[in-house]
Parts: sequence; C-alpha cells; structure tokens
Amino acid sequence: MQGQLEVLCQERSNLLDTIRQLEAANTEPEAAAIHNGEYQLTKNEFSSLGRGKYSECSTTESSDDIEKQEMEEVSDEDEISYYDTRECFTEPDCKCESAGAMNQVDRCREPNTLYTDTENIHPEKMVCNYKHPQIARRKKLPDPVEKEKGVSLWSMIKDNLGKDLTRVCLPVYFNEPISSLQKCCEDLEYSYLLDQAYEYGKSGNGLLRALYVAAFAVSGYASSEGRNCKPFNPLLGETYEADYPDKGIRFFSEKVSHHPTLIACHCEGRGWKFWADTNIHSKFWGRSIQLDPVGVLTLEFSDGEIFQWSKVTTTIYNLILGKIYCDHHGNMDIRGNRTYSCRLKFKEQTILDRNPRQVHGFIEDVTGKKVATLFGKWDDSMYYMNGNVNVKPKDFTSSNASLLWKRTMPSPNLTRYNLTPFAITLNELTPGLKEKLPPTDSRLRPDQRDLENGEYERANLEKQRLEKRQRMSRKIQESGWKPRWFRREGENGTFRYVGGYWEAREHGRWDGCPNTFGEFNEDSTDPLGAS
Repeated sequence: MQGQLEVLCQERSNLLDTIRQLEAANTEPEAAAIHNGEYQLTKNEFSSLGRGKYSECSTTESSDDIEKQEMEEVSDEDEISYYDTRECFTEPDCKCESAGAMNQVDRCREPNTLYTDTENIHPEKMVCNYKHPQIARRKKLPDPVEKEKGVSLWSMIKDNLGKDLTRVCLPVYFNEPISSLQKCCEDLEYSYLLDQAYEYGKSGNGLLRALYVAAFAVSGYASSEGRNCKPFNPLLGETYEADYPDKGIRFFSEKVSHHPTLIACHCEGRGWKFWADTNIHSKFWGRSIQLDPVGVLTLEFSDGEIFQWSKVTTTIYNLILGKIYCDHHGNMDIRGNRTYSCRLKFKEQTILDRNPRQVHGFIEDVTGKKVATLFGKWDDSMYYMNGNVNVKPKDFTSSNASLLWKRTMPSPNLTRYNLTPFAITLNELTPGLKEKLPPTDSRLRPDQRDLENGEYERANLEKQRLEKRQRMSRKIQESGWKPRWFRREGENGTFRYVGGYWEAREHGRWDGCPNTFGEFNEDSTDPLGAS
C-alpha cells in the first residue's frame, strides 16, 4: 500500500507539472500591430495628441500593468474561495430590472461617483425622454414542422470520405437561423449605452462617455454564450436591414467581398454613427478552433469625437469530445481622438480557472494617467471605479463600484440555438415588411427561413442549391463585380456606406439589385441574375 501511495503521489506531481507547462505554453498571442493608417481618426488626429505608449500603438506597458494587477489578486484567501458569476454581479441596493432602460442605469449609480472635472454635472438627473413607438416583436421562434434529427460529426466525415471538401455542403443542422450579416447587428443589442455616452459627452463629461463606450464594446460578446451553431455564410451581394425605432437605430450590412470574405455594416443612432468591415482568420488546432477578427470598428458622435477598436480573439473548444464552449481573450484598445482612451484585457480561461470570463481595464487620459478602472465579465456585466484601483472578484459588489452595463435575461423560450430575445427578432418578417425589402435581404433566404420553420429536409436541399451559386462568387468578383451600397476608402481602406439604401426602400426602387436567391443557370454570363 505504501508503494502504491508513492506511485500515486508521483503521478499527481507529474500531472501538476504537466498542467503548469501547458499553462506556460498557452501564452496569449501578441496583439497584432495596427498601423496608424487603419485608425482613421479624422478629427483631431490621434497621433497629434502625443500619448506616449498609445501614440506608437504599443501594447507593452499597459498590458504589464494589467498582468501585475492580476498577479496581485492571487492570495491564499482567493485560492479557497469560489465566486459564482451570478453571485459576483448582483447589487442588492440596485433596482435595475431592465438593462435596456437608460434612466435605470442612472439610478444604479451612486452620487459620489461623479468626477472632479465635471463636478457641476449630475448624471443621475440626466434622463433621455425619447418617445418610442411601440412595435410588437416576436418572443419565440416558430414551432418546428419536423422533428429535429441528431447529427454526428463523425458520420459526416465518414459519408464524405475521399470527396473534395471544398464541394461538400455541411448539413443545415450545423447552422443557426440567422446569417453573419444579422449576427453583426447583434453587437447593437445594447445600443442604449451609446445613447448614454452621447448624452454624457454632450453635457461635458468625456470620462463617462468613454466608460459607456467601453461597456458597449464588451456587451457585444454577451450573446455568444451557449451559441454552438454557426451562422449562415452570406452570398456575394446579400444584404440585411434592421430598423428599430424603439431603440433609435437603423442598421444595414452587405457582403462586399467573397475572397477574402468581408462584411461591411453601417448603423445610425441617436447622436452617433457606427461602421465597420470585418473578416475572420481561423486556425484549427484539432480539438479547438481559433478565430482572429480582422478589421476596425469606428464610432463617431455628432460632436466629432471618434472611438476606434478591434475585436479580440475567440476560441471554440471541445469540437470533438465534451461540451462545446467558446471563450474570448486578448487585448482591446479603444482609442479616442480627444481626451480619453481605454485598454481592456479579456482574460483567457485556463484549466484551473474558477472565475472565468473576466474583463479588466483602465481609462487613460492624454498623459497616460489611469483615471478610472473597469472590471466585470463579458457574459454578465461591467463596473467601474474612479482612479487606478486593484480590484478582486469579491470587490465587484462593493458600494464604491458603479454599474455600467448588465446583460438582459435569456429568453424563457430557449431552443438549441440559444438565441437571445433580441436575436430572435432579427430574422422576423413583421407585417408589411416583405414587400419593402430588396431581393438581396437575408430574411428572404429560403434555406435560412426553412431552418427557422423546422423544415430541415427542405432547408438542406435549398442550402445545396445556393452553395452552387456561392462557389461561383469568386469568378463573379474577379469579373469586375462591385458592392451596391458600400465603397472602399483607398486601396486597402475601410468599406464605407455610400448612402441611398433607405431612400430606395422608401420608393421601392431596387433596379440593379440581383435576384440573389432565385434560380440561375451555371452557364449564364450573369449568374447573379440582376433584376
């Protein structure tokens, strides 16, 4: 028995050593250097501010500060304590029942969190009295017509053994009933944060504006929890519009390039505009896949202040065995063209991490001074405190911490897609909408609509038909095809919305828009079938 005990102790020691080596090897990839030309801060150029480490796009000093803070958080007390996500981010004194109401967030803020540079401004009294037209949105997806089939990755590999994988159409069961164009719109679910940022900046509180912009940048990741299915890959020229008068936003997106795959979007809100074009570089690591977003997101307020940032890396784990889950990790620099910028760190989940999904960061002024500390979790909520503060998970509910954003509760009508209440409305055809849409809109895509309705066999047939057209997209693009509603700024610049879509929609004039989802002849010189 003593010999067996010694063997077990040795095996345990070897296991711990292996875990430490894995964690040491699993270092976070260096943040890609972003050329100053990519950040097109058109007013009060960022480089003219002389921000020290920010002016050269350095990722070293601030990252070291955040790493140092994380090291200081480790203690014997932390090792024996477990903080559940829902427990860490509950504020007993806070009566916010809906994260969608801007004035409720104000009531959550303590009066003593005002800043000295704006001491005459009382944000808790700021209420945006917008009159929202009431639009009835659906609360659940349609009940499936057919019974769902179980699908096995191994059976799919076996059935396609020896085939050209570029011509293999993945079963529709791997998709969720929205497209990548619509998924871009999910980033605007908490657009009220930008409304708040606009109001604070208009009143002279630039710091709170920067804080709310940072909260908005984090909030876009909350909808990814439990989302294990992939969105539909749009066809070349496919578009999507979203008009939410109750939220005060009008969103539009278009697939502007097939190779490389690029999706451009533009959104107008109350006192602000948001635009971006995105691409994803993927790396397959056997049991996981790493997705590295490429592109810059730009937010411009009507008073000329601009913030720009890029998304962090997303990794999807347990593709072969175990429960699939995703994690977001890396550094996010939110750069402003005036007084404040922000550095956020999405902490990568490790094997022994008992408090995952953490986000820590700072707001810095032009001198590099840390004037506010942000912390929270990308799937739950974000808080802030004045100054450079060393924050531990148990401090999240401290009375000195102020709530910036809290995730809305998941839909009570859950399906295997785990769509949020906002995402459930993205593919909805409200009464009278179908007649106003162009033939390129994602809502009219037949395989996506059939999947939503639970007509799986029909959805598979439609998906295979559209895949043939998708494979011709590169040839179409090389023959001189250009996007309808977006144009690239310069040779390698960002795609910007050129206008005209909403005017064409008002008059119902879709001349020149291709019949994206209709029948086509592979030998045709115009495979998109412009109508």
